[in-house]
This record gives sequence, structure tokens and C-alpha cells, in this order.
Amino acid sequence: MAARAVIALVSVAEVVATELADHLERRGHDVRQARQPWEAESLLEGRGIDVVVVGDSLSQAEGRDLLRRYGGQGGGGEHGPDFILICRPADLLDKVLALELGAADVVESPLNVRELAARVGGLLSRRGRGTQELIVLENATVDLRSAIVMHRSGTQEQLSPGQVALLRLFLASPRKVLTRDDIMAAAPAENADAFDRSIDSRIVRLRRKLDTETITTIRGAGYRFDPPRQFAD
Repeated sequence: MAARAVIALVSVAEVVATELADHLERRGHDVRQARQPWEAESLLEGRGIDVVVVGDSLSQAEGRDLLRRYGGQGGGGEHGPDFILICRPADLLDKVLALELGAADVVESPLNVRELAARVGGLLSRRGRGTQELIVLENATVDLRSAIVMHRSGTQEQLSPGQVALLRLFLASPRKVLTRDDIMAAAPAENADAFDRSIDSRIVRLRRKLDTETITTIRGAGYRFDPPRQFAD
């Protein structure tokens, strides 16, 4: 198993850092935090960091200094971690300077934590360290590895292990009618209540949680997953 990706949060405002760390840890990453510049130096000198998020409570000069010293050539790759700097909207010059020094990204505050987490995930994917397995449905995106349903409204829900197994079964058999026996064999219930009719309840709960119409009941036969357009061959 590949080692977990490591993200360092340096001088990120506590309210943002708490929510961001939760997002990242639920997606299977390790998060380490440094409140002060000297703590950041100690953390970054230890190597093994994939992405560094520098908050705007650190001065832009201090942030650029960390980038210059630890980001390496190009601000990432094998030479060092990728840097994301958070800056205030009026700091256009600081933004340009950070990018010229090799910052992978610069975002303005106030920021959306989900968007920032997505930017971190994008950088990890570029480094071959991404752990997301995303499925885009009509009204939600599912990260199968972290078992999280991210609705367009901004809310999130957690899938149970049984629901993940059931969804994976449908994804592996697009447009194929699966009988109740198929489902019970490949994605058994999570408890002793595994009678034939319990499959109906499981499908209803999964369909409701995903807010999707892609799982269709075929009367007298079973269930079929009709993938959205992006799944089409």
C-alpha cells in the first residue's frame, strides 16, 4: 500500500485549518500543522511533505521565504513540496511574486474550504499521490475511496461500507440487470437482515443518498445502473 500523502498547513487561520484538515483526512491524507514560522521550518526540513498550504496570517515575505527555501525548483516535483499560498485580495504584486518563485497555486481570502481541498487534491494527482476515486452523478460527486457523497448544495454525507460495495457493483456492471441474488452474493448486507426484500430497502436508501435516478428498478428482474453521459464509451 502506498504511503499516505502528507499536507502541511502553515499559519492557516484556525477555523479554516480545522475544516480543511477534516476534509483532507477524510480523503485519506495525513495533515500536519505549524502555527509559527520556526515550527514550519522544523516541519519542512524533515522532508516527506507533498503539499504546503501557507495561510495569510503569515506575512507574504515569510511565505515567499519558505517557498524559496523548501519548494525547490519549480515549487514541487522531486525537488520539494508544492506550495499553495493564501493571500489577501489586494495583494496582486505578492501573488505575482509567489507564482514567479514557483508557487503551484495562489488563492485569495476569504476562501471556500472545499475548493481549497480540491486544489490540494489536484496537486496530489499531478504528483501521482492522489487518492480520490471520483464518480460524478447528476446531483452529486462521490469519492469512493473516502466514501463521501458531495452534493451540489455543498452538503456532504458518508456512505457505509455496504453502500460503497453496492455502488461499486453497479459501476462494474453498467447497463446490466443485476438480480437480487447477484447483489446478495457480491455486496452482502452489513448485518443479519439479508433477506431478499431487504435489497429493495438498500437500493432505496442508496438512491436517496446519491440523489440519483441512474439506478433503475426493473420489475420482476432486478436493478440496472444506467451511467451518466461521462461514463459512456
